[in-house]
Amino acid sequence: MTFEEIHQRLAGKFGAAIGPLAPANKDSFAVVPAAEIVAICRHLKDDPDLAFDCLMNLSSVDWPKKNQIEIVYHFWSYAKRHSFILKVALDRAAPAIASVESVWKAADWLEREQFDLMGVQFDGHPDLRRIMMPDDWVGFPLRKDYKEQPSWHNITTTRENSLEGYVRLDEFRKKVAEAASATAQASGAAAPTAPDKDAAAAKKEVLQ
Repeated sequence: MTFEEIHQRLAGKFGAAIGPLAPANKDSFAVVPAAEIVAICRHLKDDPDLAFDCLMNLSSVDWPKKNQIEIVYHFWSYAKRHSFILKVALDRAAPAIASVESVWKAADWLEREQFDLMGVQFDGHPDLRRIMMPDDWVGFPLRKDYKEQPSWHNITTTRENSLEGYVRLDEFRKKVAEAASATAQASGAAAPTAPDKDAAAAKKEVLQ
């Protein structure tokens, strides 16, 4: 089924709760209210014509100027070979939505990730705790206004620019080469040089 056909199917079931199909650069999507997310997801999975047996991804987008955090659900049906996208807008100050872990077990870690990194509360989740950051970490690292702590348990969180490490490595190699050259000159040994074309040609004649 196309995005349009799936959208019509949902609108026929849930009416005004299904927002209009919004055009996008790649894939269209529909916005739905948070209060209906579990019922809509269960229908997407259980309706034999839709058969969305896979929650392919659950992500979120931070919109500070709109005071919203947007939850994005990507669905896929292995049986029907079609996909669909839903979005839910939450209050950024206290983002909360019902868990869909009871519909797709895959939501377990996906929701924990958004809880950990964006601070979204998934009500009814069986084990909602951080999955990447330490349990006592302060703040949500993927929010656009996040400010990292200078340290955690006396461990610095400041990281050097990796390019500066490469510059230091190049300088170290130059010093090693210069020291080797100076040692060779002091001992009177000639630094090895690559054979020129004439020498290479003479060597080839000898070998023939």
